[in-house]
Amino acid sequence: MKQKTAGYSIWICSALFSLAIATGAWAADIHKLVEDCTHCHGKGGASTEPDVPIIGGYSADYIFSSLTALKNQERPCPETEYRSGDKKGTKTDMCQVVKDMSHSDIKQVAQYFSEQKFVRAKQKFDPELAKKGQEIHEKHCEKCHSNGASAAKDDAGIQAGQHMAYLEQMCKEFLSGARPIPKKMKARLEQLDKESINALINYYGSFQ
Repeated sequence: MKQKTAGYSIWICSALFSLAIATGAWAADIHKLVEDCTHCHGKGGASTEPDVPIIGGYSADYIFSSLTALKNQERPCPETEYRSGDKKGTKTDMCQVVKDMSHSDIKQVAQYFSEQKFVRAKQKFDPELAKKGQEIHEKHCEKCHSNGASAAKDDAGIQAGQHMAYLEQMCKEFLSGARPIPKKMKARLEQLDKESINALINYYGSFQ
C-alpha cells in the first residue's frame, strides 16, 4: 500500500513540475508576444498616448476580432512609431505588428490584455457637452454599449474613459467607410451631426 502511495505521490509531483515548466514557458512566450504592444499601448495596455487606444481590460473576443481584422488588412493601419523601448522612434503600423502573428498568438495576446485593468485616461473635457453626450448615448448607444460604454462584456470595446483623440479618429474611420462597422451602429452614427458626435466623445472623456 505504501509503495502505491509513494508511486502516486511521485506521479503528482512530476505532473506539477511539468505544469510549472509549461506555465513558465507560456509566461515567457506571452511576455515576448506583448512586448511590442506595450511599447505603444503601455504596460498592461494602459496607454498614455492620446492617439493610441487603451486596450487593457477589453474583452478577449473584441481584441481577437480587432487584431484579426488588422492582420487581414480589413481596418486602416495609419503609420505611427514606437513610443518606448529599443525601437523608440522607429516607424511602424498595426498591420506590420500583427502580420506574423499566428491564430494562437493573437488568441494569447487577446487573453492577456483582457485580464488587465482598464485604466481611464486623465483628460480635459467640456462638462456641458458631456451632459448632452450622455443624453445622446442613452438614446442611441446604451443598448449595445451598456453602463455608459464601460462594460467589456459587450464585446464592443470600452469607450468610457478612452482617449478622446482616439475616439474622434475612430468615428472618422467609421463614417468614411475605412473601418468596418455593424449596420445598426452605422445607421445610428449617421443620424448624428458633428456637434452630437463631439458631445458623445466628451461624455466618454468625462469618465476618469
